[in-house]
Parts: sequence; C-alpha cells; structure tokens
Amino acid sequence: MIKLIDICKKYDEHIIFDHFNLEFPKDKITCILGESGVGKTTLLNMISGLTSYKGKIESGDKISYIFQEARLIPSLTVKENLKFTSPEASDERIEELLTRLEILDKKDTYPTKLSGGEAQRVSIARAFLYDADIILMDEPFSSLDLSLKYKLISYFGDLWNLTKKTVIFVTHDIDEALLLSDDILLLRDGRIEKKYHTDSDLPRKLEEQENLRKEIIKEIICKI
Repeated sequence: MIKLIDICKKYDEHIIFDHFNLEFPKDKITCILGESGVGKTTLLNMISGLTSYKGKIESGDKISYIFQEARLIPSLTVKENLKFTSPEASDERIEELLTRLEILDKKDTYPTKLSGGEAQRVSIARAFLYDADIILMDEPFSSLDLSLKYKLISYFGDLWNLTKKTVIFVTHDIDEALLLSDDILLLRDGRIEKKYHTDSDLPRKLEEQENLRKEIIKEIICKI
C-alpha cells in the first residue's frame, strides 16, 4: 500500500496540495482522473521522489515509471535499453515480454527507427521487466491514435494480469480510466472529489462501462 500523509505542495504562491491524504491499495490499478493542471503529474513525481514536498509518503517498494514519452536511450537498441535498466534480466525474459507486446522483431532496433507506439511498448516492457512492485503511469497513451491506444491498453492489461503489480495511472481520458482501472479517483482543487469502482476483470469492454461513464461525465460537467 502507498500512503500519502498531510502532503503539501506549492509552486511559488500557487498551492497544488494542502494537507492532502490518500491511500492506494496494493495490487490494484488506481486511476487519478482530472483535467490538465490539477496536479496529477505532480502527484506521481512526489511518489517517485522526483519532486520535493512537505508531509510523508509511505511505500517502501521499488518503483517503475512509464512517462508520456518513451524516454529510451537513443544510442542503445531496444534489447540494450531493457538490459540497461534491468541488467539481471535474462534474454529469455526480455524476449518473452517483447513477444507478448508483438515487437520481438524490433529487439535489435534503435529508438529512432521505432514508431511512437513501438517505443511506448518498449517502455511498458521496461516497467514490467524492472524488479518493482509499483508502476506509475503518466498519460502513456495520450499521444497515440485511437486504435493503437486501445491495443496498448490491452497489452498492458494482459501483462498486469500476470503480475498484479500496484499501479497508479493518471489521465484526463475517461475511457482509458474505465478500460484499465479498478478504482477511479476524480481529482479537483487539490482533493479527491469522487471515487468510482469498476467491478469487472481485465480485459474490459468499454460498452459494459457505459453507465459509469455517464455518471463520471455528469459529475465533471456539473462542476464546470
């Protein structure tokens, strides 16, 4: 479990969080849903230790981070990028992950030769390959076209079903949240305004979440 206790964070005079408290359940996918500028990325960066804050965060586990951009080392091949962050990983394990993500044929390819979707698949492989109990995701599907986005969400769900890692996922896209999350937390004005729960296993069909989708949209629109 990840626990945030009395977290305070501000940039100059702009307060992002003021005595903010939140717990993330272990082995579940929790989505932080909210519009741009509400502090979603700041929240992840505090948990990962990339930005300072006041208060306390309890986790005690190693963390993998999937960013909006793949952030691969351009001078290394796909396989070498994976080996760089997880040097103890076997070739068999690397190839198994790349096979599941349907990019095994790219293992000796350099990042500049990858499409955006291929590069993001490598970053997903990197996160699952690394010996971490927690995966943070900062809108990793936002730059992808619709069909590729759904395909990568499906890939991620398949890998998660095998490992059941604790995942914190931020997005402003309701459909992404519905397809991938156990719990959806609506963040607004530095607090969790609403919490929703999805009760079906992954993979999940969007049409089965239509009632919840309407409920979330109604909550967002009513507060505009």
